Amino acid sequence: MGSLGGDLSAGFINPAGLGLYKSSEFVLTPGWSFMKDKASYLGTSQSGISANNFNLGASGAVFAFAGRDPGVTNAFAIAVNRTANFNRQISYQGQNNYSSFSEQYAEEFAASNYSIDDAIGSPYVSYGTRMALWTYLVDTATINGTTQIITQPQLAGKVLQQNNLRSKGGITEIDLSLASSQHDKWYIGGSLGIPVLNYTRYQTYTESDISGTPNEFGSFTYSETYSTKGWGLNGKLGVIYRPGNAFRIGLAIHTPSLIGLSDHISARMTTRLENPDQTISISSDSLDRATGISPSPNSFKYDLYTPWHFLLSGSYIFGSGQKDAKQQKGFITADLEYITTGSPHYGAPSNDDGSDGDNSYYNSVNQAIRDSYKGSFSARLGGELKLNTFMVRAGGAYYTSPYEGQGLKADRATLSAGLGYRNKGYFVDLTYVMAFNRDIDVPYRLSDKANTYAALKETGGMVLLTTGIKF
Repeated sequence: MGSLGGDLSAGFINPAGLGLYKSSEFVLTPGWSFMKDKASYLGTSQSGISANNFNLGASGAVFAFAGRDPGVTNAFAIAVNRTANFNRQISYQGQNNYSSFSEQYAEEFAASNYSIDDAIGSPYVSYGTRMALWTYLVDTATINGTTQIITQPQLAGKVLQQNNLRSKGGITEIDLSLASSQHDKWYIGGSLGIPVLNYTRYQTYTESDISGTPNEFGSFTYSETYSTKGWGLNGKLGVIYRPGNAFRIGLAIHTPSLIGLSDHISARMTTRLENPDQTISISSDSLDRATGISPSPNSFKYDLYTPWHFLLSGSYIFGSGQKDAKQQKGFITADLEYITTGSPHYGAPSNDDGSDGDNSYYNSVNQAIRDSYKGSFSARLGGELKLNTFMVRAGGAYYTSPYEGQGLKADRATLSAGLGYRNKGYFVDLTYVMAFNRDIDVPYRLSDKANTYAALKETGGMVLLTTGIKF
């Protein structure tokens, strides 16, 4: 849709496309998505879990009005759209004799240079590490006269790892757009976007001893509820040039979104030891109360800067020689988009006195992002054939992997088909989109060992019903 225009969704892609409007209209697009994930981890495959949810596609109103000069028309649009969907369920398991989830806690404890008591009582140490020390999942031991940090699963040697993840929420963007048509030759537009983010993830991770040899470790379970909410601003600028009746060329730039986010974390850990036989459990809230930490460090705020988007598009209109647009026979349109996936970064919010916040922590996080991600591309191709008041449509899209690492299979592809009806200022469109996604999930990261990850395959679809009326 980057060069075709004449549709409400243009405000989210290339706002110049709104300049093609000569009359006003109202649009509503409810939808329903149904996705299913399958996972493979350490040679073990697990069948998928379905996640179904309601979505609101591009909906809103366009208001067309004449410009001061002859041949100039303008359009203003206000629209809302679900631009990201976080609803999914993932479950995987596998046997591991190479590394343990608990080793990340041992690494953090070692780097802190704290004693065990100081680390448990420090708000600058993660909940996972503090609870691992409290429940003796991570401890110190004197071996050959040297004090060493140990983790109980490492003593077992071989563990069964199980990870269950469920997330919900999405990004809903409110868009205010203004576009102009200059003698139906040049179309120029811009938009202000207000993304509203709401994300919640529930995780339950378990490791169990399956070594079959006597040792002190039985199992441990880490449960976490993580949520983040916030809103921000972004901008989009675009232009469409029509060199002739049949062709249109579009160019659009999306600025990064600056989103202020507020996180909240609550967690629990239960560790079962075999020698002596005991089970110790602690929650993040109980740990804060027991150690006297106030206020609780389970909530914090920060800023997120998302990627740039650069979009180049082209369209060809069949039957463009007809003066009446109703006589046109259809179109074919294509988009090529480059996304600076390696550029997103985090920052500390400004202090109350307006001074810059402390970014020392976020600098290392941002470097890790640059090391792990690269720029990515997406390509989209679609067409429509008009049969009087009825239309048939089909399209496809492919999104390349954003990961820097070799051999990480992560990409997305969609195929879509639809029917449309337009008559006397009223229209209705029904679309089905089939999605094929590949991704990875890394349950934990270690500095001294290669990271293990689960390979994910997600399949499913979405049904969208668009209804609208011109006025």
